[in-house]
Amino acid sequence: MTPLKIYRVGGAVRDRLLGLAAGDQDWVVVGSTPEAMLARGFVAVGQDFPVFLHPHSHEEYALARTERKSGLGYRGFVCHASPEVTLEDDLARRDLTVNAMAEDDQGRLIDPWGGERDLHERLLRHVGPAFAEDPVRILRLARFAARFSDFRIAPETMQLCRQMVDAGEVDALVPERVWQELSRGLMTAKPSRMFEVLRDCGALKRLLPEVDQLFGVAQRADYHPEIDTGVHVLMVLDMAAQLGASLGVRLACLCHDLGKGTTPADVLPRHTGHEGRSAALLQPLLKGLRVPTELIQLADLVAREHGNIHRSTELSPEAVVRLLGRCDAWRRPERFAETLLACECDARGRGGDFSRQDYPQRRTLGQALALLQSLDQAAIVAEARARGAEGPAIARALDQARAAALSQAAAPHPPKV
Repeated sequence: MTPLKIYRVGGAVRDRLLGLAAGDQDWVVVGSTPEAMLARGFVAVGQDFPVFLHPHSHEEYALARTERKSGLGYRGFVCHASPEVTLEDDLARRDLTVNAMAEDDQGRLIDPWGGERDLHERLLRHVGPAFAEDPVRILRLARFAARFSDFRIAPETMQLCRQMVDAGEVDALVPERVWQELSRGLMTAKPSRMFEVLRDCGALKRLLPEVDQLFGVAQRADYHPEIDTGVHVLMVLDMAAQLGASLGVRLACLCHDLGKGTTPADVLPRHTGHEGRSAALLQPLLKGLRVPTELIQLADLVAREHGNIHRSTELSPEAVVRLLGRCDAWRRPERFAETLLACECDARGRGGDFSRQDYPQRRTLGQALALLQSLDQAAIVAEARARGAEGPAIARALDQARAAALSQAAAPHPPKV
């Protein structure tokens, strides 16, 4: 058989030039056909265009292809793959110049669109006018801006994104694709930049109007030196990244204050009751994006309870027990730990000195839960039943025992003689 013309392409080439650890390898095959690939033992996996798994490494190999716009959205394309499609043709359809480079089997760089130069200049620039044909590229641009936060976006690329938004291209995106890109952007080192880019080109208002509405909404300056609620949310997101939070925690940070966007103007800068409004807003938003249920549940819990958790050092033992119960901390201690982390990000994601302050609530509530989990629950239930308690009365007996244990732990201990 004639040897295949194979090239490493895309992010693997970019990251090598940046000195970053190698991630997934993407390969393009030039001058071949699906039949020839199958004859070599490759396994076809692509639905919309010819992609194959290597018979040994199981990495993805795609035939070089071109794309032609046939409708709105990212699915409105007709793909063409044939032996006549060149490597340059394939690279021309890619989004950004830094992602449109290739290497041959000798490690030689093929860079027809100036990607290496743009890497040196720390510039994110679209390859050509075909960028405007796929609205997912707006999300990808924003995600790359968050990942490579020291890169600037070419003015002409940002202007093209604005034109795409104005043309309604973003409105044709399917929820699953939006969530896929948002979730990846949330996990970058500076997730705030993704939302800044989306807002700058107008896409945030179309995709996440509840988040976009937070910008320009005032908060009390004594609690929030940054004042602007949208700015605060982005600071909370970056604090979550700084603390190495999970995707669920970062999503909860994004959504925890959505209700502040609906506060009546005549009561600003106070936001009484925003917790419940936030929970009500995030449910349809996240369900519409097809976000996994467990992530929605965490975001809902953080939205509803973050104010109470912030005030937990002032609560009575009985109120702390009720708070832990509402958080289902007895059955879901791992989720409660993530809730506390999100609340710390909220408390520290503010201007002034707040970012450097301790957050004792996370520590004390974690210790309280550990203490209460150590109680002999079976013995407490048996004693209650011996007194004739049943049903709700047993639950009250458990809570009373828990509150008593917290009170005893908080009481000053007499010095040893």
